[in-house]
Amino acid sequence: MSWWQDTVCYELYPRAFADSDDDGTGDLAGAAARLGHIAELGADAVWITPFYPSPLVDGGYDIADHTGVAADLGTPEDFDRLTDRAHELGLKLIVDLVPNHTSDQHPWFQEALAAGPGSAARGRYLFRAGRGRSGALPPNDWQSAFGGPAWTRVGDGEWYCHLHAPQQPDLNWRDPGVRSAFTDILRYWLDRGVDGFRVDVAHALFKAEGLPDAGPGQHRDPLRNHLMPYYDQDELHPLYREWRALLDTHPAPPGAVPPHDRVMVAESAVFDPDRLARYIRPGEMHQAFNFAFLEAAWDPAELRRVIDASLSAPGGGSVTWLLSSHDAVRPVTRLGSLGRARAAALLMLALPGSAYLYQGEELGLPQAVVPDDRIRDPLWERSGHTERGRDGSRVPLPWSGDRAPYGFTTAGAEHTWLPQPDDWARYTVAAQEQDPASTLALYRTALRLRRAHPAPEPTAPPHWYSAVGDPHLAFRRGALACVVNLGNRSLSWAALGVPGRPVLASGPLDGHALPPDTALWLLDTAVPRHHEDGRAR
Repeated sequence: MSWWQDTVCYELYPRAFADSDDDGTGDLAGAAARLGHIAELGADAVWITPFYPSPLVDGGYDIADHTGVAADLGTPEDFDRLTDRAHELGLKLIVDLVPNHTSDQHPWFQEALAAGPGSAARGRYLFRAGRGRSGALPPNDWQSAFGGPAWTRVGDGEWYCHLHAPQQPDLNWRDPGVRSAFTDILRYWLDRGVDGFRVDVAHALFKAEGLPDAGPGQHRDPLRNHLMPYYDQDELHPLYREWRALLDTHPAPPGAVPPHDRVMVAESAVFDPDRLARYIRPGEMHQAFNFAFLEAAWDPAELRRVIDASLSAPGGGSVTWLLSSHDAVRPVTRLGSLGRARAAALLMLALPGSAYLYQGEELGLPQAVVPDDRIRDPLWERSGHTERGRDGSRVPLPWSGDRAPYGFTTAGAEHTWLPQPDDWARYTVAAQEQDPASTLALYRTALRLRRAHPAPEPTAPPHWYSAVGDPHLAFRRGALACVVNLGNRSLSWAALGVPGRPVLASGPLDGHALPPDTALWLLDTAVPRHHEDGRAR
C-alpha cells in the first residue's frame, strides 16, 4: 500500500501560518519553524499553497513566475530549508501546481499584449475576436466563477478568456509551448525535492473546440459542471498520463520519496462520481478531492449517500475526504456549531482513505468576519459587494497570548495582512495544549488512534451498522468503529450492535448514550492489533 492511500495531509496557507520577519505576513521561514506543530498533530504530509511571485489579486493563485518564490515569503533557499525540515520530521511535501491560468503580469501575457492579434505569443492564451458590431460583444456567453463575463477586451479589440478574475488569463493548452513549459516546471520542483503536486482546477485546462456557448445557469449547479464546455474535456486525460509518467520516472534527490511513491492530486470540481473517477484511473492522477463530502449538509441521509457513492465509484486511486480548505467556510460556521464540527472530524477521520485538514481546523476556528475595507478576495468586488469571499478562512493562525496577533508575528495586530478577531485567545495552540478537552487534543488523539489502527483496505467500504434513513451513522473500518448521532435525541450505541469499547468522543457522553451532534469511536479488541506504523503484528 502506498503512503498516500490513507495519508492525513495538512494544508498550509503560508501567508497565514507563521511570520518570521515581523512584517505581518506569514512566510516560508516561519512555516519551517512551526512544522513541528504539524508533525506533533500526527499528519503524514503537508500541502503548501502557492508561494510563487504574484500580484495577489487572488490569494497567490495569480502567478507571475511558476518557478520562483515570492519575495515577501522568502527565497529559493528558504523553500529548500522548508523541504529539508519537512523530510526531517517525516512529512511528505506537496506543492500547488496552477496550470489553468497565469497572472496578467506574467511575462508571457505581457508579451502577448505587445505582440498583437495572430501572434505566437497570443497563441499561448485564449484570445478571440468579439461578436456583434465591431466585435464589441464577448466571443461567447461564458461566465467567470468569480462573477461577471469570463472575457475582457484589450486595446486592439480582441478579447481574452479568464474563468476567474480578469487578472488571471487562461492558458491555451493546445499550444505545444504551454505543454512543454509545464513539463519543465514539474521537473524543476521535483529536482528541489517535492513529493507531489496538488493540481489547481484540474478539470478546466482544456476548453471545447470552437468555444461554444454554455447556456444559462453557469456555476449555479455543481452537479452540471461536467456538462460545461470549459470543464471536464476528454483532452485532459492524455496530459495527465504524461505527467504521471514523468512523476513515476524522474530521478528523486536525497530526502524525497522515490519516483514511484510521488503523488498527484486533482482539485477537480466534478461531482458526477463516474466522471470524477476518470481522473484517478491507473496511470493518471493518484487522488481527486471529494468536494461532494465537503459540501454535504449535516444530514445523515445525504452524508450516507455521498460516502457510499465515493467508496463505490470506479477508479484506481484512494478516496479523499475533507471538511475545510482555504476556499471554504470553516466547518464550525458552515455546520452551525463547534460540537458538529468536532463530530464531523471524527466521522471524516474514521472513513477509509485519505483525509485533508486545513490549518486552524484542528483548533476549531470559526469563520472570521473581515471588515469591508480589509477584504482582499476578488469575489467581493466582482459580486458587487454581495459575496464576502474566502478571506474569513485565511486569517492568520493564533499561536499564543491573550490578544492579537496571538504569537503569529511581533509586528503588532494592526500590521497583520488580515485582521484577527479580538476573541481568539481561547483558540490559540498554547491555550489548547493546556486543555485535555480541547479541539487540538481531540485531533491529536484521533490521528494517533487512526495511525495505530488503520483501515485494512483504504478503498474498501466500511461495514455499516446503520441503515439508510436512520438519524445516525454507524460503521466499522478495521478495529475502529464510529457512531455519529445526527438526530435530536440521545441514542445507545450498544443497542445498535456496534462492538468495542469507547476510546474517543467528540463531546461529553450521556452515560452510555450518545448525545445529539456527537461522535464516538470504539475499539474492537477482537480485531488484530497494529503497530504505530500501521503494519499488522
